[in-house]
Amino acid sequence: MLGDIELETLIRCPACKARHSVPMPTDRCIIYWDCPDCGNRLEKTADTCCVYCAHGTVPCPPQQACQGGNCCSG
Repeated sequence: MLGDIELETLIRCPACKARHSVPMPTDRCIIYWDCPDCGNRLEKTADTCCVYCAHGTVPCPPQQACQGGNCCSG
C-alpha cells in the first residue's frame, strides 16, 4: 500500500518564501510546522486535517491512502 503513497511534500513558507522538502509521517497528522529559516509557524486550516494538506504540494499519507473524504483522525 505505501508503494503508491508519496512520503515527502514541498512546503513554501509564506513569510520568507523558503521552500523545504519535508518528510511526512504515515501514522499521524501534524497540525503545525515551524519554518527552519525564519521560525514562522504554519498551521492546519479549518477545512484540512493537517499542515501538509493545508500548505504542502502533496496531501498527507492518510489522505492519500483514503482516496477521498476526510480520512484523518486529526
